[in-house]
Amino acid sequence: MDAATLRAVSSVVVPDPKALPLVIAVTGHRDLVPSEVPGIRDQVRTFLHKLQHLYPDRRLRVMSPLAEGADRLVAECALELDIDLTVPLPMRKDLYLDDFVTAESRSQFKMLCARASEIFELPLTRGATEGQLSSPGPARSRQYAQLGVFLCAHCHILLAVWDGKWTDDLGGTGQVVKFHHDDIMPGYTSRSVATQQMLVDDESDLVYHIVCSRDRADGAPLEGLAPLEGYWFSNDSARPRSSEIPPQHRLIFERSGEFSRDAIRFADEIEAGKYPLFDEQQRADLPPGVEDINRLFCVADWLAIRYQQKTLLALRASHILAFLMGLMFILYMDIESWPYFMLAFLVFFLVAAGLQTLGQRRGWHRKYLDYRTLAEGLRVQFYWAVGGVANENVSKFAHDNFLQTQDSELGWIRNVMRVAGTRCDVQSNKAQAGLDFVLGEWIGDADSGQLGYFAKKAVDRIARNRLTERLGQLSLLTSVAVVLTFVVMGSGMPDTLISPLTVMMGTLLLLYGIRQGYGYATGEKELIKQYQFMHRIFQNARQRLDKTNDPVEQRLILRALGGSALDEHAEWLLMHRDRSVDQGEIWRMSS
Repeated sequence: MDAATLRAVSSVVVPDPKALPLVIAVTGHRDLVPSEVPGIRDQVRTFLHKLQHLYPDRRLRVMSPLAEGADRLVAECALELDIDLTVPLPMRKDLYLDDFVTAESRSQFKMLCARASEIFELPLTRGATEGQLSSPGPARSRQYAQLGVFLCAHCHILLAVWDGKWTDDLGGTGQVVKFHHDDIMPGYTSRSVATQQMLVDDESDLVYHIVCSRDRADGAPLEGLAPLEGYWFSNDSARPRSSEIPPQHRLIFERSGEFSRDAIRFADEIEAGKYPLFDEQQRADLPPGVEDINRLFCVADWLAIRYQQKTLLALRASHILAFLMGLMFILYMDIESWPYFMLAFLVFFLVAAGLQTLGQRRGWHRKYLDYRTLAEGLRVQFYWAVGGVANENVSKFAHDNFLQTQDSELGWIRNVMRVAGTRCDVQSNKAQAGLDFVLGEWIGDADSGQLGYFAKKAVDRIARNRLTERLGQLSLLTSVAVVLTFVVMGSGMPDTLISPLTVMMGTLLLLYGIRQGYGYATGEKELIKQYQFMHRIFQNARQRLDKTNDPVEQRLILRALGGSALDEHAEWLLMHRDRSVDQGEIWRMSS
């Protein structure tokens, strides 16, 4: 190890254990050229070390299957830098060992496994038997294809030590990179995977490509590439290769890093005030891995509540100040033209504008919406994992389609979800206890679960909307009464009554306008429809589930229910994103 590398290793950034993981999955060739290995090793160390310093609020994790060659080289570099190593195996460990011919190779594999933070074995692909995996062939190749898809689906960056050549080798490095970019692996993924998601911007296509040669007759890299070059490689048609992280991915990492910083900053408060999705008595009946989802849910849920409170405080204060501004204007026009009224008008406006500016700079409204959406996505992901709900498509997981057709900036939410359920996605939970838990805790009844939640929320929102409507009726009736008084009394109206009546009418109209503006900003009417719709969806699911004891049918119903919930959360997010109050809106309301 040279001096520069020693300095890099000695200055390793030690991440907070509560930090959000930043997962780098490895794919690469086994037959590296020996003379290039030191250079590749330096490139990998530099890459990992740079990520540590770019994202000190994230906890790096390398996911490597520990095949000979690139997989092990990257794993060794990660361990040198005290980076967590996770080892997903394409099949049962004893079967996988058949890939390694020499005793030295097997010993190295076992040594690296012993230093890994976690090891898990992927299940057999559909229709495969263990007997078919005992020798090379289509069944064994499909296990490697499944591994490549799993790595792509559960990482933030795919690190490819690759010659740059596309091949037809099922599960090979070229095909894994292609799948990461295009979501298709011929021979493994079905044709039905071709959906509209293929045509939208995707935050999951990021590859860091370290160019290498292969120790074979035709082992030179693809023409135009040179050994030991390193590039960020994405689907960007204008600039697919770059020396810096592409802007769209940089934004994703900034957003998820912001979430990680908030999680670290408020860790003690979150621990004290969290609302977990299960209690200690239920823990024993839950499948392994769901605690990871629950932990992130608790963080997102607590932070969403915190920023919701700040957002609502800013909204309420802004609307109260807008009312006071309007009142000052009415008093100035109809009572006495004192400059103090206009001065107060400006002071109230400046306070409201300052509050809004503070909220915008600190991202209260955006964080509230994003964190709430993340929490609800994790809720669905959690209950799907507990209930053993799996996607029919072998290459799709709970996070894959959530918010996919929305603003690409929201990809950071999916980016978090893709690593929350890694352990759960290894193999679906088929225990009946999991289904029973989901039916009771997620769906519930009139007083519990989401059924009880949406019923109560709908009643609450209806009551708030009625208050707005009654205030509108009161202001309308008062205005009519004042106008009729003016008409009936005409010029005989005493001057001492004109101004007070005008002020009363104007104040009530102003109050109604402000209350209506607040209702619009919080989506009062739309939320009534949403809560009623979601209540009907969960009620229909409950009725269907009560009519069947078939676990397969129950899981199909739960998958449809979760899909509807995710779609509704996406709609909720889009509805609220543009409804924050700015300075122009405050001025308009007060006028």
